[in-house]
Amino acid sequence: MTELSAVNEATAPKAEPKKAAARPDVQTVTHVHHWTDRLFSFRVTRPASLRFRSGEFVMIGLMQTDPKTGKEKPLLRAYSIASPSWDEEMEFYSIKVQDGPLTSRLQHIKEGDEIILRPKPVGTLVHDALLPGKRLWLFATGTGFAPFASLLREPQTYEDYDEVVITHTCREKGELAYGAALIEEIKKDELLHELMGPDFHEKIRYYPTTTREESPKMGRITDLLRSGEVFSDLGIEPINPETDRAMICGNLAFNLELKAMLEEYGLVEGANSDPQHYVVEKAFLD
Repeated sequence: MTELSAVNEATAPKAEPKKAAARPDVQTVTHVHHWTDRLFSFRVTRPASLRFRSGEFVMIGLMQTDPKTGKEKPLLRAYSIASPSWDEEMEFYSIKVQDGPLTSRLQHIKEGDEIILRPKPVGTLVHDALLPGKRLWLFATGTGFAPFASLLREPQTYEDYDEVVITHTCREKGELAYGAALIEEIKKDELLHELMGPDFHEKIRYYPTTTREESPKMGRITDLLRSGEVFSDLGIEPINPETDRAMICGNLAFNLELKAMLEEYGLVEGANSDPQHYVVEKAFLD
């Protein structure tokens, strides 16, 4: 380097450092709770412009480096929104898969971390997809409880139905903890009491079962429906298309089996464009 070029370099204005490109749809983790070694829930900030119906899902994920190009790109999966439409934050409930492309990393998030959230909610587990009825059944397995966590905190649910029956089937008792804690929280919710009346909590009928670990109620919900045990336990009449509506969210085999059972009861599957007696979330993977 010559003396002149050195002087010129010293007196030349410094170039501004290049700013990293802003990542689209980034939200900040505000809370994480590990319920078991396989299940956790977390809350994130909510985009100011995002509007959704309780029961819908969005795509969320983390950035990853493409091994072929070396470029960063988002790794996204469909997640039901567990918080109600009026909540200022967004909550999700997830399984941990140790070799899963996303959950193997997502399970380690902590407060202050960032995730990608695509603000385009969709889904069939919404009130608009059902005809008016008197009793709403919410059938869940595993983390399929998530969209119902949203609907159970939505005042419209109790305005539309005289009774809400939530069944949650898991392998072990610990896997019921998220749902059980939420039900207790809802029954004590002062806002819902104020909006719906002091006896609104009596509308909620919670029916948890386990299939492996011993618990107060053992068995697959489909078997308990076939035997009639569910109806005798709850003191209600069997499912009837005149009065009963249903939503299903679980693993594929469960969804298909329960779908067939509801149709045996005379219920017809609905959709956003064609409200009927029951709906199934086909995008959810348990």
